[in-house]
Amino acid sequence: MAYVITDACVACGTCISECPVEAISEGDIYKIDPDVCVECGTCVDVCPTGAIQPAE
Repeated sequence: MAYVITDACVACGTCISECPVEAISEGDIYKIDPDVCVECGTCVDVCPTGAIQPAE
């Protein structure tokens, strides 16, 4: 299951630089493209606010 970025995102950019498949796009709140995400969890591990969660 892919991950999603919640409203807790502060758009710090940490996750973008860590994503190996460039599935994360910038914005006021970043977004993860579920069709590109390979579910590696790297973004979850580096997010300082815990804003990245498994999609339901």
